[in-house]
Amino acid sequence: MAKIIVVTSGKGGVGKTTSSAAIGTGLAQRGHSTIIIDFDVGLRNLDLIMGCERRVVYDFVNVINEEATLNQAMIKDKRTDNLYILPASQTRDKDALTEESVAKVLEELKERFEYIICDSPAGIEKGAQMALLFADEAIVVTNPEVSSVRDSDRILGILQSKSLRAREGQEPVKEHLLITRYNPARVNAGEMLSVADVEDILAIPLLGVIPESQDVLKASNQGEPVILNSEAAAGQAYSDAVERLLGKAVEHRFVDEERPGFFKRLLGGRA
Repeated sequence: MAKIIVVTSGKGGVGKTTSSAAIGTGLAQRGHSTIIIDFDVGLRNLDLIMGCERRVVYDFVNVINEEATLNQAMIKDKRTDNLYILPASQTRDKDALTEESVAKVLEELKERFEYIICDSPAGIEKGAQMALLFADEAIVVTNPEVSSVRDSDRILGILQSKSLRAREGQEPVKEHLLITRYNPARVNAGEMLSVADVEDILAIPLLGVIPESQDVLKASNQGEPVILNSEAAAGQAYSDAVERLLGKAVEHRFVDEERPGFFKRLLGGRA
């Protein structure tokens, strides 16, 4: 049975699209047919991070307006089997998305894919509400800072009150917490909230902790999901998160500050 997963946050710039690309790619790598939909109508970043911006001919809004079919608008990923992207429009308004039209597209996609990842715009405006309306599960992305966590708490309230599952009295949307740009050294210096702090405030299960890393920016600039870089700590952390999303018990890494070994201390940090 197809599963719709929204990747959302209250605040912009926390890494939602990076996370959508990585998690969608990770699911496809494990043999699951997956499509990632960009709901950020008017901006459109998913195709850049996935490295397929030059291949966009039709988009999500074209499909909704019946100006193109899904087959025409979907872009097959060149690196990963079982993975497709449905880009957003840069020239339309978010009012192009209506509950009925989005529902129609999602129903068609549910017949073809195991996982539908909805990359939500930040905040609570219409595009974001459309992205979370039909969700079976939600990955709430936050940075370990007070304003980001507070805004994520607001998104949880909307999920619990305005999703279709809430409206129809169904089983609640399954919520997951993904903490991005985490730096244990800054936590120890009191410059950043700890994982425990964020968990205490939001009180939802922890899916993953993605370390602060230049590899994320580098991968985005190259148009590659960072999960494809198995040498990078961020890529490994996203891979662990995908395993947990699929129900496997995987210990959390990159949460504690690495202490220098004996020889490194002996040499004053030069080893």
